[in-house]
Amino acid sequence: MKPRLFWATLQFMTRLPIPEKWADGVDFRQYWRGVPYFPLIGMMIGALAGLVSLSVSLSGGGMYTGAMGYVLVLAFLTGGLHLDGLADTCDGIFSSRQREKKLAIMRDSRLGTYGGIALIFCIVSKLFAVVELSYHSPLYLLALLTCAPIVGRTAVVLLMYEQRYARDSEGMGSSYIGRMTPSTTMLTLLVGIVLVLTLGNWNALSAMMMSLFVVYGLAFYFSYHLGGQTGDTLGAAIEVGEVVFLLTMIWK
Repeated sequence: MKPRLFWATLQFMTRLPIPEKWADGVDFRQYWRGVPYFPLIGMMIGALAGLVSLSVSLSGGGMYTGAMGYVLVLAFLTGGLHLDGLADTCDGIFSSRQREKKLAIMRDSRLGTYGGIALIFCIVSKLFAVVELSYHSPLYLLALLTCAPIVGRTAVVLLMYEQRYARDSEGMGSSYIGRMTPSTTMLTLLVGIVLVLTLGNWNALSAMMMSLFVVYGLAFYFSYHLGGQTGDTLGAAIEVGEVVFLLTMIWK
């Protein structure tokens, strides 16, 4: 894995101010090679969001304000890219239309009822999960808040490997879906598992396994309704992976 590919992947996955020259020369069609960096990028934005959350709550803002800070920083650092994918996916799949119409709805920039419900459920779930987890020690809480984005960005590889791109025309998702090799997929999963186990513990790893299981199920669900995966379903999988991890950790 090369440094330029890392910066190109970081530039694509976040809104961090990455100089263009750092990612210069990386073809968009080769972005799939940077997927093993996804867990590392998740660790970076998770740590930043977690530090903001702890700083707010420990400085007198309280756990609720800290939880809000965590969710808002995650959305800010990603430009809401994955939340948008979640909303578009739900608008399309739950429209009860034919496959082609579902895909057309997912490309519509307007927010529908199901997309709105999905966003509310996702954001509120994260908020309440972070509040519940705030009873842990600050360092352990920071570890868990860092792990959630790692898990989401590790799990999404399951919607790329041996999957079909659902659309006829190329889109952002076509650079990843169906292009992953077995070695790249295994490397991504291994990096994610090592990071979660290092930062968290066996409970965090078991919560990660639950997220992987749910996201793997989503791969079949999306494929059944759409005939494959799209960039939107990848974003939805990342958000679902994060939520499932946080909610599972409440019971640990």
